[in-house]
Amino acid sequence: MKKVLSITLLVLILSFQSRADEGMWIPLFLGELNEAQMQAMGMKITADDIYSVNHASLKDAIVIFGGGCTGEVVSDQGLLLTNHHCGFRSIQKHSSLEHDYLTNGFWAMEKSDELPNPGLTVTFLVRMEEVTESVLDSVSANMSEAERNRIIDGHIKKIKEEAIKDTHYKAVIKPFFQGNRYFLFVNEIFEDVRLVGAPPSNIGKFGGDTDNWMWPRHTGDFSVFRIYADKDNNPAKYSEDNVPYKPKKHLSISLDGFNEGDFTFIFGYPGSTEEYIPSYAVDMTVNTINPIRISLRGKRLDVIKKYMDESRETRIQYAAKQAGISNGWKKWIGENKGIKRLHGIEKKQAFEKEFQNWAELPENNKYATLLSSFRETYDKLTPIEKNLYYIIEGGLGIEIIKYANSFSGLVNVSKSKDIDINKPEKTIERYKKSALSHFKDYQVPIDKEVFAVLFKSYYENTEKSEIPDEILKQIDKYKGDFELFANEVFKKSMFDSKDKIMTFLDDYKASHYKKIEKDPAYQIAAAFIRQYRTNYKARINVLNSKLDSLMRIYMEAQMEMQPNKLFYPDANFTLRVAYGNIMGYSPADAVTYNYFTTLEGIMEKEDPEIYDYVVEDKLKELYNNKDYGAYGNNGTMQVCFIANNHTTGGNSGSPVLDANGNLIGINFDRCWEGTMSDMFYDPDMSRNIMLDIRYCLFIIDKFAGAGHLVDEMTIVKKE
Repeated sequence: MKKVLSITLLVLILSFQSRADEGMWIPLFLGELNEAQMQAMGMKITADDIYSVNHASLKDAIVIFGGGCTGEVVSDQGLLLTNHHCGFRSIQKHSSLEHDYLTNGFWAMEKSDELPNPGLTVTFLVRMEEVTESVLDSVSANMSEAERNRIIDGHIKKIKEEAIKDTHYKAVIKPFFQGNRYFLFVNEIFEDVRLVGAPPSNIGKFGGDTDNWMWPRHTGDFSVFRIYADKDNNPAKYSEDNVPYKPKKHLSISLDGFNEGDFTFIFGYPGSTEEYIPSYAVDMTVNTINPIRISLRGKRLDVIKKYMDESRETRIQYAAKQAGISNGWKKWIGENKGIKRLHGIEKKQAFEKEFQNWAELPENNKYATLLSSFRETYDKLTPIEKNLYYIIEGGLGIEIIKYANSFSGLVNVSKSKDIDINKPEKTIERYKKSALSHFKDYQVPIDKEVFAVLFKSYYENTEKSEIPDEILKQIDKYKGDFELFANEVFKKSMFDSKDKIMTFLDDYKASHYKKIEKDPAYQIAAAFIRQYRTNYKARINVLNSKLDSLMRIYMEAQMEMQPNKLFYPDANFTLRVAYGNIMGYSPADAVTYNYFTTLEGIMEKEDPEIYDYVVEDKLKELYNNKDYGAYGNNGTMQVCFIANNHTTGGNSGSPVLDANGNLIGINFDRCWEGTMSDMFYDPDMSRNIMLDIRYCLFIIDKFAGAGHLVDEMTIVKKE
C-alpha cells in the first residue's frame, strides 16, 4: 500500500493544477507536495523548518487554544498570543462591575498578577504520522459498515495505546479524505494557562457585530496568555509552584511589515470544511438548515441586544453569549449569499452530470448508483433535520430549558440502584458549581422574552404531528399566548433562580429526583429530548452512517475521475498550512478594497453613541500625537490586512507568517463575501482577515504600558 501511495503522490506533484491560494495542507507532506511551489511564490525557508520531528520547528510554537482556536508561543517564557474573541470567555469570567476587564482591559504588570483559568488548556502537537495501512488492515470492500467500523475502532485503540505508552502524551487518530486515509496525532496538553493581557473591548472587539465578518476591519482582535508547567517543564494542574513554560520553539516577530503580493502562510487548526460534498448536501444546508438557524438566532439577538443596550451589567453578563450566537448567525447569512452568488448548487449539479457519465462507463460501473443513493438519502434526512434544528435552535435555545436539561444526569444517577446517592457529595458539588457559573450571567426577563419568541416560531413552523403531545397540551392550555406560557413556566420552575437551586441541592436525597421530573422547564426539556431519541436519533444515525459510506466511496471516485487534480483534505481541526498572497479584492461593481486598514479608519468610524464604535481616549491621544513608536509605518499605524489564504473556524488566533517564517499577524476572520469557502473556495472573494502584529504590539506597549511583554519577545527588523 505504501508503494501505491508513493506513486500517487509523485503523479500529483508532477501534475499540480490546484491554485496556490486554495487548500489546507498537511504539514507532514509539505516537502513532497508544496515546498517547491511555496518557494517559487517567495518563501525563503524549507518545509523542514515548518514541520519536523527531528529538531525544533515552527510547529512547536503552535497550539490548540481551548477547544476551538489556535494560539502561538512568542517568548521563551511561554507567552502566548491568540484572538481576543478566543480568550473572550476567560476575560468575561474574570470580569465584574468592580473589575470590568471587558470594558477596561486587563494587563498583568507582574507574573504574580496573571489570572488562572480553570478548564482552559493548550495542546502542542508532538508528532503526526500516517497510519492508514495499520488502521485499514483486514478491512475489505464487501464488509458491512458495522463490521468495517468494528475492525477500524479496534486498530485505532491499539495504535493509540502503543503511540503514547509510558508517556504523559495523549493520542488521537482522525480520518482524512472521508475515511480513505488515517493519521495519528500525538499531543502534549498543558492545563495551567493564565490570562496576561487583553485590550478593552472597544479595541479587541471594535466594530462589534456590525463589523463582524466584514472588510474593511479595524479590530484589535488579540489577547495574551502564558503557559505554566511544573519545575521539570511538564504539564501540571494549576499550582502557585508552577513556573513559566520553556517552549522548544517560539516565533520571532517581524516589524518590517508587508506589501501587496507578498507571500504569506497560516499555520493553525482549521475546524471543518466540506469541499467535496454532493449538491444534495449543499441544498439541505442552504435551503433548510441555514434559514432556520438564521431566523431563530436573529430573534434571540434582537431580545438580548435590547437589554444589553439598557444596562452595563447586562452587557458584561451577556457579552460572551451574544458573541457566540451572533458569530454563527452572521456567518450563515454570508454563506448562503455566497453560495447563491456562485450558483454553487448548480455548479455541483453540473459536475455530477459529468461524474454520472464517467461512472456509467463499464470500467467505472461500481460508482453508477452513487448519486441516486445520495439523492434518496438526503430526501429522507432533510425533513428530519428541519424538525431537529427547530428543537436545537428553538427549544434548547431557551436557557431555562437547556439548563433544566442538564439535571437529567442527576435524575439518572438518583434512579440507579448501583450508586449511593444519599452521599453524593461530588455530584452535588459539581451541580452547585455549575449553578454559580450559570446564574452569574443569567437574567430571567431576557430568557422569559426569548422563551415566548422562540416557542412561537417553533410552534408555527413545525408540523403539529412532530410536536410532543405534552408541549401541544401546554400551548393549547394557554390558547397560543406564548407570553402567558412563558410566565407560567418561570413562575412554577425552580430553574430560574440560583437561590431555589442551591436550596434544593443543599438538602438533596435520591428521592428528590421526582421534584426535578415535575418541574415544568424540565418536562419541556425532557419532551424535546424524548422526541429526538424516539423519533429522530435512530433514523439520523442510519442515514448518516449511509452518507459516511457514500462519501468515502464518492471521495475515492472523484480522485479516480480526476487523476491530475491535487486534492487537499477537508479541515478536521488538525494542524494545517494554508498559503497565498496578500491582496485586496473587489466585492461589487465599482468597489475595490485595499489590502490593509489604518488607525485613521478607526477615527472615521468613531461614534460615542454606539458602544461598538467608542474610541478610547488614550488611543485618540496616541493618534493625534502620531506616537506610534517602532510600530508605525511612514507616519501611519496599520491595523488589519487581508490575503487569500484558505481559512475557516478554528484558524482564529493562527499565526500569519512571512516568507522567512516570522510572525506578521494574527488571523481572526474571513470577509463576508467569502464565508462560503467552507464549501466553495472563490479566488476572487475568499479573503482571510488578520491583525497586523505591529498594531498588536503598539497596543501592548504604547497604549497599555505593558512594554515588559514586548521585551520578552524576539523582534526582528531590517536596519
